[in-house]
Amino acid sequence: MSASPLLPDAVAFVAGAMNSVAGGGSFLSFPALIAAGVSPIPANATNSAALWVGNIGGARGYAPELRATRALLVPILAVSVVGSVLGALLLIRTPAPLFARMIPWLLLFATVTFAASPLIKRRASGAPRNAPWQLVAQFVVAVYGGYFGAGMGILMLAILSFTGFTGFNASNALKNVLSVAINGVALVPFAIAGIVEWRFAIPMALLALLGGYAGAHLFRRLPPIYGRSVVIVIGAVMTAVFFRR
Repeated sequence: MSASPLLPDAVAFVAGAMNSVAGGGSFLSFPALIAAGVSPIPANATNSAALWVGNIGGARGYAPELRATRALLVPILAVSVVGSVLGALLLIRTPAPLFARMIPWLLLFATVTFAASPLIKRRASGAPRNAPWQLVAQFVVAVYGGYFGAGMGILMLAILSFTGFTGFNASNALKNVLSVAINGVALVPFAIAGIVEWRFAIPMALLALLGGYAGAHLFRRLPPIYGRSVVIVIGAVMTAVFFRR
C-alpha cells in the first residue's frame, strides 16, 4: 500500500534544510516519493527537480561565504555540468528493474561515504586550488549526482576540503552552487524524457526552497555534528529498508 501523496511535501522542507548544510536530503525525499507510489526512475528525476530549487535557497543563504569562492567556480562548474548531463543520460537509459535493484547499494555507498568523511577529509591549505585530480574527482561526483545524487553533497565537501579554505562554511557555499548546477542541468534531459512527476515536484520545490534558505541560516550558527548525525541515522535506516524490500 502506498503512503499518503502528501508525504513528499511533508519532508521536502527538512530535505532542503539538510542539503543546505551537508547533504543527505535525498535520504528523506527520495524514499518518500517511492512510498507515495512513484516508480524509482521518475522518483529520482522528480527528487532532482525539487531539490534543485531547494539548493538555490541554500546557496542564497551562504551568500557572504560564496564571495570567497568565486576564483574557483568556473573550472569546477564546467566539469560539473558535463558530468551531470552524462549521469542523467545514463539514468534515462537504465532499465527500471535494474535501477530498483541498485537503489539500496547506492544508498549504502552514500551513507558509508558520508559517515566516513571525517576520516578522509583534511584541510590542506598548501594544496593547489583546482588541481587536475580535483577536477577529475568532481566530474565523477557530478556523474553520480546526475544519475542518483543521494550523498552527493558530502562527496563534494570531501573534495573541496583540499582547496585551501579555512572554514566549513566557505566549502559549503561552493558545494551548494555546484549542487544547483548539477541538479539543474540533469533536469533538462529528465524533463525532455517526460519522467518528472510535476504534481510532486512543484510543491516539493517550493518547500525545499524555504527549507534550504532557513537551513543555511540555522546551520551556519551550529556545529556541523548535529546535521551530520541526523543524516547518518536517516541514511542507515533507509538503506536497511530498501535492502529488506
